[in-house]
Amino acid sequence: MKDITIQQVENLAFGFAKEHLRLDEPIPDFSTRFPNKLESCLITPFMKFGGKYLYPSMVGKASIMFYLLIKNHPFQNGNKRIAVATLLAFLGKNNKWLDVEPIDLYNFTTWIAESLPEAKGGTVKAIEDFITKYITVLE
Repeated sequence: MKDITIQQVENLAFGFAKEHLRLDEPIPDFSTRFPNKLESCLITPFMKFGGKYLYPSMVGKASIMFYLLIKNHPFQNGNKRIAVATLLAFLGKNNKWLDVEPIDLYNFTTWIAESLPEAKGGTVKAIEDFITKYITVLE
């Protein structure tokens, strides 16, 4: 399984989000991200404990990464947009995609952003269910 690097987030996801996922609020320059937060969001899905991955499946890794990118706010603005683009880039690197209507993905992403921190476990499970429902193989 292929991971996604800081450089790829900057080149693929951040650039895509800034260029194509426009809203009224601009996304600040990549260099203004909060130190170490983005790195943590990208490393956590691949962490091990006792020699075993905490998130063994690709869907598990994608789900926790998506959650953390939204909830940990590694950027001053545009976190939801960058999270969506990063999720798609990660899935794409692993020959997968989400076959979902953009409005449904937007609404789901907004729901995650509004979720209570105490509900993290249930929210991550909902993300896993969402990804599982819409994941497809790239051809």
